[in-house]
Amino acid sequence: MTRQLSFIDKLIANGDQALRTLVPTAATAHRPNPAKTAPPSDQPLTAEQQKHIAGLMRINHTGEVCAQALYQGQALTAKQDHVQQEMEQAAQEEVDHLVWCEQRLNQLNSRTSFLNPVFYASSFTIGALAGIAGDKWSLGFVAATEDQVCQHLEDHLQQIPANDTESRAILETMLVDEKAHGTQALNAGGHVFSATAKKAMTAMSKVMTKTAYNI
Repeated sequence: MTRQLSFIDKLIANGDQALRTLVPTAATAHRPNPAKTAPPSDQPLTAEQQKHIAGLMRINHTGEVCAQALYQGQALTAKQDHVQQEMEQAAQEEVDHLVWCEQRLNQLNSRTSFLNPVFYASSFTIGALAGIAGDKWSLGFVAATEDQVCQHLEDHLQQIPANDTESRAILETMLVDEKAHGTQALNAGGHVFSATAKKAMTAMSKVMTKTAYNI
């Protein structure tokens, strides 16, 4: 028989997940890093290219930190068990993204954002509030968020040079996963957010991207 977790149990589990998300190398991916099977490039990156790519990968890593917090917050307050399970499954796939981005940053001799704890706390709060509002709003927020993430990934893929096959392989796999998460959220009954709401979310995401790129 599966033990029913209490609210306190869930809080403890969320605290553990927060540490795994924020402490470098603490998280473990369940899938191989796509960069390992990317075809090697015979053209090395310039110092300028490496710095720019590191900034983009730092944005993507911070985005995954936010995604972890968002999903954990929503799972904590989700009304229906199947919604909670879907949130937790999506969160696990986002862990893979988190680890892959961190590994690529290390390869680029760079680091993750110093502001990740702040972004995690704010995203967890938003996720929990969305869950309290109701599952259709919570799922709708996931779908709208994933739409924003996909736009960032597509933009970054255009900026990353062709000779950086490792970063491109990671982002291409992430893009497939993120699109699937958004579709699953809508199919599960998520509310379709208006264009106005999505514009407001875009404005908020620009704050994260601009700060995470440098800090």
